[in-house]
Amino acid sequence: MSTAFDFAAIEASLVEAAVDPTRWNEALERVAKATRSFGALLFDVDGRLPILPRTRSLARSFDAYVSGGWIEHDERFRLVPFLRARGVATDEDLWTSNDVARHPYFQEFLAPCGLRWCALVRIAADTAFWSLSLQRSAEQGPYSEDELQQLAALSHRTGSIAALATMLGLARAEAALDAFTASGMAAIMIGKDGTVLGMNGAAESLRMRGLVINGRHVVSVDKGATDALNRALRALLRGQPSAMSAPPIALPRIQGRPLIAYPVRLPHVSYNSLAPCQAIITLVDPDTQRQPPEIHLQTTFALTGAEASLASMMSTGESLEASADKRRISYQTARNQLKAVFAKTGTHRQAELVSLLASLLPKQSGDRPC
Repeated sequence: MSTAFDFAAIEASLVEAAVDPTRWNEALERVAKATRSFGALLFDVDGRLPILPRTRSLARSFDAYVSGGWIEHDERFRLVPFLRARGVATDEDLWTSNDVARHPYFQEFLAPCGLRWCALVRIAADTAFWSLSLQRSAEQGPYSEDELQQLAALSHRTGSIAALATMLGLARAEAALDAFTASGMAAIMIGKDGTVLGMNGAAESLRMRGLVINGRHVVSVDKGATDALNRALRALLRGQPSAMSAPPIALPRIQGRPLIAYPVRLPHVSYNSLAPCQAIITLVDPDTQRQPPEIHLQTTFALTGAEASLASMMSTGESLEASADKRRISYQTARNQLKAVFAKTGTHRQAELVSLLASLLPKQSGDRPC
């Protein structure tokens, strides 16, 4: 008979991580130890995003999982019906030992990493459907029937953890929207599948000026621009974890100049693939965005005249190339000036710069709070 798992330690660790997302990896270290597993990771069953909470022991295999493209062709996703029905699933639900011996997923990916056995545990509530993936090496052997029964019982006790993490994740995203509102920036929350989760008042007002939301997606009257935005979001969500922003996208509308969209990931909001909000799109309307006086920028941030001129132009959503052309300087010169502006203002991306400079503008008498 297998020794009973320490449910109290497992649940306490998961609750701590739900409250403080920086502790997910630490929680999984404890879960792996409590279940006598080689390693553990936690992923959203409905999304295949690369920023997954995991134990240190799985670092090498996870790198191979992403770089080798296995994340897009993970055979264990075929176990989801068993996971959904019973709360726990293993490879033996679908494959025989002969199947495993011939299958590329097991022989070309898992075997070189020293992995063989797994138990998937459902953690689900409302729209959140996660899988706790427990991994054992070939030498450790499979999870016993008694252990699987314990894990199935654990699944029934952890639904509230997923609900808590989702609720707090949305609260963090809404707080970020409030911060953008305070600086006068229009902002839209984007989920793991690229859909709109919510927006602030400034973004809502843009719907009267050409912003289009169709089928819960941000779109443009120009299909090419819509496709470009979707590609940018996909690259941001599914690319390297270090990617924090995508180049701005111009979204043409029926009247006026195009809206400028800036897709960004915020670490405190999009902390890993479990976060309900995976990106935020900030929007600039060049037809209404005011430019801060250059003299104010020089005084506030110790910018040179050239740097203040560039910053003021880019605060309206102007691209670096267009700003360089209008000021009749080379792109490289403008790029060097922008680096200086970022350094002096403490920003790293144009979206951050736009938000910062917008907060310096005095409210006009006709402005309404968002």
